[in-house]
Amino acid sequence: MKRFYQDVAVASRDGGWRVMLDGRPIKSVGGRAQVVPTRALAERLAEEWAAQGETIDPARFVYRDMTDFAIDVVGPDRTQAIRELLPYGETDTLCYRAEAGDSLRREQDLVWEPLLLAAEARHEVTFARIRGIMHRPQPAGTMARLEAVLTVQDDFALAALRNLAGLAASLVIGLAALEDDADPEALWTAANLEEDWQADRWGHDAEAEARREKRRAAFVAAADFARLARG
Repeated sequence: MKRFYQDVAVASRDGGWRVMLDGRPIKSVGGRAQVVPTRALAERLAEEWAAQGETIDPARFVYRDMTDFAIDVVGPDRTQAIRELLPYGETDTLCYRAEAGDSLRREQDLVWEPLLLAAEARHEVTFARIRGIMHRPQPAGTMARLEAVLTVQDDFALAALRNLAGLAASLVIGLAALEDDADPEALWTAANLEEDWQADRWGHDAEAEARREKRRAAFVAAADFARLARG
């Protein structure tokens, strides 16, 4: 699609903030009014529109895609959005450990255990630590509490969590990335502990590194999206 606008701006409209193209407010992909809760997020969305060249590249709309997911998908059915996030807690990567004494296990305990302990304290839950890769259910009380934690998140946070938890294969890491003092880069490194451990021992592959960098950028962008949305 050819670029069809010249001026990009933001304006306070409809109880929030909207991106304006040549003075007209834009809509979401689903046709809804694209109203966001903060000026900071609106400005980031405007930057994406302003950065487009003569031909619009949809792949460059990273923040718009998350915004439209919040508006078009999460907003109309929050129950389903939460239902799709809970499995990342049920099978959280941080809970699955190598055998005791293994060098990987030592790294997992060093990096992952503090994150799990912090999540348990913050959300008042108890996670089962599992040796090996065979699935074992988390306590029913833990899953009920995680559902309650997700229920109080707003639509934009849930949209961010879809990417954060999905990329990290961990709801614990996804929720940690929403905290005001979160370090997304450190959390991403923690999420990729096993992959990096194997690469350090068996060698790094250029294609795998490129895929990892693409996922890292998406994770960091999702954390930034959540931060901008809450102001």
